[in-house]
Amino acid sequence: MVDLELTPKQKRGPGEPCCEPVAYPEVARQEAERMAAVAKALADPIRLQLVDVLRQHAGEVCVCELTPLFDVGQPTVSHHLKVLRQAGVVDSVRRGLWAYYFVRPGALEDLSRWLSR
Repeated sequence: MVDLELTPKQKRGPGEPCCEPVAYPEVARQEAERMAAVAKALADPIRLQLVDVLRQHAGEVCVCELTPLFDVGQPTVSHHLKVLRQAGVVDSVRRGLWAYYFVRPGALEDLSRWLSR
């Protein structure tokens, strides 16, 4: 917790900062962008539930097994899995016509560690 001291507003010169920062980011920009992509991908209820199911299974799950769990069609489930794959949260392997999905090991560790600070 940082104590802030309020001072009356005063006119400042051009280019002069209004105040000193109370804190600086501890997360590097590149790491923040990576964690933000993961957080953004998880910011949808269906995607969060997909990750939950894949985490519980702890193996590869066919998209045909995931689709009945949601009130959306297979193309929508595939779209959500694509978003999660692009964010690096899940990965997949293809076998014939079907894709099998799994949570990438360590994919959520950086975000989890940062959130638990």
